[in-house]
Amino acid sequence: MKNKATLLTLIGLISLSSCNGQVSKKEKEQARAQGSTTVQTAVGELTLPAPYATESVTKRSGMTDWPDGQGPKVPAGFTVTKFATDLENPRNTYIGPNGDIFVAESNTHSSADRITVFRDKDKDGTYETRNVFLENLNQPYGMLILKDYFYVANTDGLYRFPYKKDALKIDAEGKKIVSLPAGGYNHHWTRNLLANADGSKIYISVGSASNVGEYGMDEEIRRANILEINPDGSGERVYASGLRNPVGMDWNPANNELWSAVNERDELGDELVPDYITSVKEGGFYGWPYSYFGQIEDPRMKGKKPELVKKAIVPDVPVGSHTASLGIAFYDKDAFPARYKNGAFVGQHGSWNRSNLVGYKVLFVPFENGKPSGKPEDFLTGFIADRKKAQVYGRPVAVTVMNDGSLLVNDDAGNTIWKITADK
Repeated sequence: MKNKATLLTLIGLISLSSCNGQVSKKEKEQARAQGSTTVQTAVGELTLPAPYATESVTKRSGMTDWPDGQGPKVPAGFTVTKFATDLENPRNTYIGPNGDIFVAESNTHSSADRITVFRDKDKDGTYETRNVFLENLNQPYGMLILKDYFYVANTDGLYRFPYKKDALKIDAEGKKIVSLPAGGYNHHWTRNLLANADGSKIYISVGSASNVGEYGMDEEIRRANILEINPDGSGERVYASGLRNPVGMDWNPANNELWSAVNERDELGDELVPDYITSVKEGGFYGWPYSYFGQIEDPRMKGKKPELVKKAIVPDVPVGSHTASLGIAFYDKDAFPARYKNGAFVGQHGSWNRSNLVGYKVLFVPFENGKPSGKPEDFLTGFIADRKKAQVYGRPVAVTVMNDGSLLVNDDAGNTIWKITADK
């Protein structure tokens, strides 16, 4: 299987190169000549440069160890500590109804393919037991407990396992209740899960197979979508589409809107296209791959699907180009200062397609009355060790609010989960 995956990756790279070659030098010049575009977002005007205003640059980060006694930085009034270490790519965290903390250990390559459970018996904020809960999975990410079932979103499908309350391990076989598109060219393997308030519907996020449809749209069937199903896997429908990689999902506590953190497209220059968090409208189309931030046409898809471009929705909150914004969690507890109540935390995994590293941090977006009330601000930082050498200490991704009001941040590259608490 690994050889097959490698072959598909090589094919994908060849196809990508071929696709990029279809945008001629003259076409790039024409795109640049169109100039900048200004759109209105929920947090004010956003001015975007023309495509190809700067060259597309590949600059991947490398990992380095934290200096002794150092770690991430938080604002005054907060403390950050290590919640768990010695994990293997802790990509996502889910808090069970009984307070158990489930961590999916998975990766693009060499995935651990397991879920580990941490239990804090006395509720003092420190776990006492750590157990392998499920193993032999296939790039698990989303997790969910509904009634007597534990759901796992593997990259190739949604599985349902029998679950007993307070179980620390599942040995029973799971049943695949939904097949999901997987494989392709190693693009966007994560599949997240979220249930509605009464547990009658499950939402599954499925990222695209490509950057901008370069392998053909037949590869994108049921991808770049948020799907809605019944708990038994029936009744599937597309809840929203045109979302290139909608990894993070959460409910806005003020109005029960579905929100998502979306990882946008690459290779149009340093400042295009901004990742975003947005409310997700039922039946809404968000542009990918034909346009971005509303009706701004992607030059690589010029003239295609104008009827879709016409109805593309402008996302609510831009959070920076190439930041790989993959996690979102609304803060619905009371342990943090009042200004954080009902605001959103955003985990940024960090850039590879920009001349200078960006992301590699957690943002906070303030909300009032269910609407964004200010621009994103830095919250957890310090992960970039050396910008010139592209060295980082870690890569934040999932953000999860615990029952006691602390915030967990998964650093999958650093194999650590960080815990942020408010000082008393």
